Amino acid sequence: MSVRAAVDRSFVVAQREFQTLLRTRTIAVLALGYVAVLVGLVLAAGTAGYLPLTIDLLRPVEVLVPILAFAFGYRSILADAERGELETIRTYPVSRRAFVAGVYLGRLAGFLVVVLLPLVIAGALVATGGQEQVSVIAAHETVDTPAIFFRFIVLTALFAVVTLAIATAVSAVARSTREALALVVVLFLALVIGFDASIVAALSGGLIGPDQVAPLLAVSPNSAFRGLVYALAVGDAYTRGAVPGSPPLLLGGLALWFAGSLAVGVRTVWRS
Repeated sequence: MSVRAAVDRSFVVAQREFQTLLRTRTIAVLALGYVAVLVGLVLAAGTAGYLPLTIDLLRPVEVLVPILAFAFGYRSILADAERGELETIRTYPVSRRAFVAGVYLGRLAGFLVVVLLPLVIAGALVATGGQEQVSVIAAHETVDTPAIFFRFIVLTALFAVVTLAIATAVSAVARSTREALALVVVLFLALVIGFDASIVAALSGGLIGPDQVAPLLAVSPNSAFRGLVYALAVGDAYTRGAVPGSPPLLLGGLALWFAGSLAVGVRTVWRS
């Protein structure tokens, strides 16, 4: 199969997935809930500046994006398998890579719109808000500019890309809805709580030193995302140079999660 043919077939699968996404009411309700929660947090916290907005939204985004990713992706491949459609798809001249890539891209098209929409709304509220905005963070001698929040939006998009890849892998590995839900719960607890709690426990127990914490942050996509926001978006305005982890290492951690998840999806979607 030529590369051009594989790409064309991936886009056919992607279009099918995107249309399926639009017809799924549960996902639509969750998406509306996510948008409402983030916009509500912004309205409740106020719109005094881009830096405070970024800090206020960092933790909610870090928790809610994986939840939304699993909702969008945990049945993307499993649903075809349960309906018997996967066996039919295998008879077509489409490779495992092309199929998984198409499923992922189709879901990603809708997922990114939902993830980024409330952030765009939040940025617009700051830009047009009637409250007095903080133009300079005096304690840190830095300017509060839209670039801070724009970088946060870009990093959130990157985080969303990785978390949806993990959800797609779950959908390929699981052989039943119950199994998929169990994997989702375990992964969510590990990503949001488990990795960070393990690092804190090892640090407090003397198993690792403070200089060993930074490399370990790249192990978790959530920690890597948080570290990148502090390093590349917030920077010295908030941390005064005490940035956890190096950006190349953190980006490498996210890249490994992304590539590894899709590789698992391709390997397990069906046997040749």
